[in-house]
Amino acid sequence: MKTINDTNFNFPGQKNVYKGKVREVYNINDDLLVMIASDRLSAFDVIMPRQIPYKGQILNQIAYMMMEKTKNIVPNWLIATPDPNVAVGKLCSPFKVEMVIRGYLSGHAWREYRDGKRELCGVPMPEGMKENDKFPQPILTPSTKADGGLHDEDISREDILANNIVTEEDYLVLEDYTRKLFDLGTEIADKQGLILVDTKYEFGKTRDGKIVLIDEIHTPDSSRYFYADGYTERQEKGESQKQLSKEFVREWLIENGFQGLEGQVIPEMNDDKILEISNRYIELFENITGERFIKGDTSNILNRIEDNVTSFLLKS
Repeated sequence: MKTINDTNFNFPGQKNVYKGKVREVYNINDDLLVMIASDRLSAFDVIMPRQIPYKGQILNQIAYMMMEKTKNIVPNWLIATPDPNVAVGKLCSPFKVEMVIRGYLSGHAWREYRDGKRELCGVPMPEGMKENDKFPQPILTPSTKADGGLHDEDISREDILANNIVTEEDYLVLEDYTRKLFDLGTEIADKQGLILVDTKYEFGKTRDGKIVLIDEIHTPDSSRYFYADGYTERQEKGESQKQLSKEFVREWLIENGFQGLEGQVIPEMNDDKILEISNRYIELFENITGERFIKGDTSNILNRIEDNVTSFLLKS
C-alpha cells in the first residue's frame, strides 16, 4: 500500500507551500489554498518515521462531511474536495491559537489533574473528579499554534489577550464559534452512539475580514470520542472507557517509553503495527460517519492528486 509522506507539486498559479505536521498547504494566486492531507502520523507533536495507509483520506473526508454539517452555524473556508486527500478553500490568515474545548476530564487534562493541578489555561477544574468524568460545563483550554516540530503550549484567555495574539473582539467570536461547534458536534456524535469528549478547532480570517473555520473538524486526530453505550457503568466500576481517537497510538507509545521528551527514542512500528493502526483509523471513520469507508486508488497516488487538483484549478 503506497502512502503520502512528502509532496512537491507545482500547480497552476502556485505561489508557495507550507508544510505542517500532517497537511501540506499550497497557495494558489493568493486566492485559494490547496490542502493535502498526507499519511504522516504525529503524536506528542512528533512526526513518526512511517506513514499510515489511508489516514490522510480518512481525515480529509471526515473533515469535509463535518464542515458540510456545521456550515450553517459557523462559516468555513472549504470550497471543494477534488481528490480524496485534498480540500480546496479560501485563502486565510490563521490565528496563532488552537481552540481546545473539553467536555470530560481526559487525556492531557487528566494528566495535569492527576499531577495535582486544579487549573488548566486559567480555568478551574472541580475537586473530587476522576479520569473521564464529565465536567459540569465544557471548558475552553486554548493552546499556542506551534511551527515545525515545536510543541503546542497551553495558554490562558488572559495571556492571549495580554500578548495581543488575538484581539478581544476576534477572540469573543472564536469562543462563540467553538462552543457552537462543540454543541453541534456533540449532537452529531450522539446520533452515532458516541460521546464527543474533547476536540480542537482552528480558525482563520479571510482577506475581507471574515472569521472562518479552517483545517480539520471532529476527526480522530483532532478529537476524542467515547462509546456512549456502557460509559456510565465503566465510570462507576473505575474501568477504562472504550474510545475512538488517536489516543490508542499515544498509549502504545507511552507503553514503549516515548512521550516526545528529549532523549527518548521513537519505538519501531513494524508492518503489523502499521496495518493495525490503519485498520483502526478505518474503524474510526465508519463509526464517526456511519458510512462505509471506500479506499482510494493508491497505485500512483501522487499522480492522482496532481491530475485531480490541476484539472480543478484549470476549470475554476
